[in-house]
Amino acid sequence: MEIYENDNEQVDAVKRFFAENGKALVVGVVLGIGALVGWRYWNSHQAESVMASSLEYQTVTDAVRADNPATLAAAEKFAAGTKNTYGALAALELAQKYADNNDLAKAAAQLQQGLANTTDENLQALINARLARVQIQQKQSDAALKTLDSIKGEGWVAIVADLRGEALLSKGDKQGARDAWSKGSNTDASPALREMMQMKINNLSS
Repeated sequence: MEIYENDNEQVDAVKRFFAENGKALVVGVVLGIGALVGWRYWNSHQAESVMASSLEYQTVTDAVRADNPATLAAAEKFAAGTKNTYGALAALELAQKYADNNDLAKAAAQLQQGLANTTDENLQALINARLARVQIQQKQSDAALKTLDSIKGEGWVAIVADLRGEALLSKGDKQGARDAWSKGSNTDASPALREMMQMKINNLSS
């Protein structure tokens, strides 16, 4: 550390410092301010984007429930173009509508779209569970089993076991189905789900 004998030496030292480093300091300050402004703008833009998606999602879900072909097309456009949770939820809503109308191909397509719209693991698990159920209805048992393999998390073990049993049974694998349902009924699933799997096991024996 330098020691200065008087104020003039301190002033001269400051002048030399800025003469040698002034440009770098200015660039650093400008970059720092730019980054801060950019970060605030990005956060503000993100918040506005999410709010807009939320409002549009509410409109879309109302339209889907109205079951109007024109509004369904608009809802599909929203689900395809909104790459966030609201887009995924809209795809789920559409998939349910199509499944209720027994249009399983469109239901599966919407669920695939929903998966592409979100990185949330729980939401992905929910969508995959719905997709596996649709694939079982489509007699695509191998595809359903592959879909079920992608579902992780303790909270999904029983549901996956139940669906795995259904997929295996549709392939004619009764023992595999029994094993899956036995595993599911021994988890901490809801009493209703455990009872349902036990009933399925009993039906295999009858």
